[in-house]
Amino acid sequence: MFITFEGIEGCGKSTQISLLEQALTTSGRRVVRTREPGGCPIADQVRAVLLDAANRAMVPMTELMLYGAARSQHLAEVVRPALAQGQIVLCDRFSDATRAYQAFGRGLDRQLIEQINQLACQDASPDITVLLDCPVEIGLARAQQRIAASSGPREERFELEAFEFHQRVRDGYLALAGQEPRRFITVDATAPPEQVAAAIAQAVLPRLEAQ
Repeated sequence: MFITFEGIEGCGKSTQISLLEQALTTSGRRVVRTREPGGCPIADQVRAVLLDAANRAMVPMTELMLYGAARSQHLAEVVRPALAQGQIVLCDRFSDATRAYQAFGRGLDRQLIEQINQLACQDASPDITVLLDCPVEIGLARAQQRIAASSGPREERFELEAFEFHQRVRDGYLALAGQEPRRFITVDATAPPEQVAAAIAQAVLPRLEAQ
């Protein structure tokens, strides 16, 4: 099963993926945890370009195509092989992020984005998408705290965008979830992490057991 996690900056995706991974591994399931952009050496190099605040001059079309290129490589090296081996793949962002950020956030043509996603993904699509929803001001405050505490690369090109950009992204995610209610699980990400994790497990585990 292919399970993706989505949401605005600072919504808690990394924490919740880790908690679900622990729960699934404890129950004896084989799990691969990965992320986008990135997940393999070539895509990680693209990630460095995409998220570096020094690259704020990057135009939206370049951004879109780089995401597509990174996704194609990531699917070939990580996601498809893991699914073929019967493993559960937990992915921090996937094609819905491109819809939310580049269509709703940047204003790029939705049909063009679907074409890029189709080229990159082919037949790969999530079985379940967990949307961690929270107000923009809460997410951005969390993201800035995380960046300040990090000793690694300052991946903050998107965090430096205007508040209105992030609000459009959040609205886009909620619109996508409304269009596909069977695939999306929308969770209140302002709740304590343990409560959020419990809500995700309650929604995801029965679907896994039904396979």
